Amino acid sequence: MATTMKKIFLFGLLLLTTFTVLSGSCSAKVYTVGDSDGWMAKEDVYYEWAKGKEFHVGDSLVFNYDPSVNDVTQVPGALEYQFCDTSSPQAVYNTGHDVVTFTEPGYHYFVSSNQAQCTLGQRLDVLVLHDPSRPVPPPPPSKILPSSQIYKVGGSKAWSVPEESEYYNKWSEGKLFQVGDSLLFEYDNEVNDVLEISGDLEFITCDPTSPVAVHKTGHDLVKLTKPGVHYFISSKTGHCAAGLKLRVVVGQLIKDVTFPNVPKKMDLSAMDDRLTEWLRTFRPQPHH
Repeated sequence: MATTMKKIFLFGLLLLTTFTVLSGSCSAKVYTVGDSDGWMAKEDVYYEWAKGKEFHVGDSLVFNYDPSVNDVTQVPGALEYQFCDTSSPQAVYNTGHDVVTFTEPGYHYFVSSNQAQCTLGQRLDVLVLHDPSRPVPPPPPSKILPSSQIYKVGGSKAWSVPEESEYYNKWSEGKLFQVGDSLLFEYDNEVNDVLEISGDLEFITCDPTSPVAVHKTGHDLVKLTKPGVHYFISSKTGHCAAGLKLRVVVGQLIKDVTFPNVPKKMDLSAMDDRLTEWLRTFRPQPHH
């Protein structure tokens, strides 16, 4: 009899556990990112899409897109999200119909690995809550970044052989490049490329033999991480000599500086009196 009661108790506990799990899973929501538009490059679309939604552990995101031209890359932090940096991804999805389920609370960041598309707005950050009753915390400090600029090299002309040899020199004049800013090179990668070279001599002579970095996707986002002079040329025959080269001077990140309240005109009379008294101590004393 005791054995039978024990079995009934265990069976009831199993049913209760199953019901609890099913109830929890039923409460989970599935969101199609971008709704009918899906996952594509559109400015501010995903910021607006996520606004007002509450995401919780157990919810899922569905990314719909053309896998032949796109993907979904989950990056680890706000800095990588801000600069479209996919060099150290947490996960990469490329099926064209990716279902990502949130298993832990916190900020989650998704971008396209195509830096040009990410820069245009194909990126999404969401805050995932563990307990729906908990208030939404403020963004983490890493998300509040110093302002940075993304400069499209050459403006409307992009990165191509110019009609005027000084075109890119004039384009960079007057611009204040800082550490953290980025240069966006857009061009036809079948006929062109971007080489970052190390010095002024290589820049003047268009020497591509010892590049610091080589970019050739046609949509290259180059982050300026160090102060100093940075040099970029095309390695294609005749292009650099015709003026397809760029030199930018990068300064340290400008920060707000608070100066102490110092009077514009200092009153030196008190100091003069003290100096006079001090000098008197060195006068020879009369002998008695």
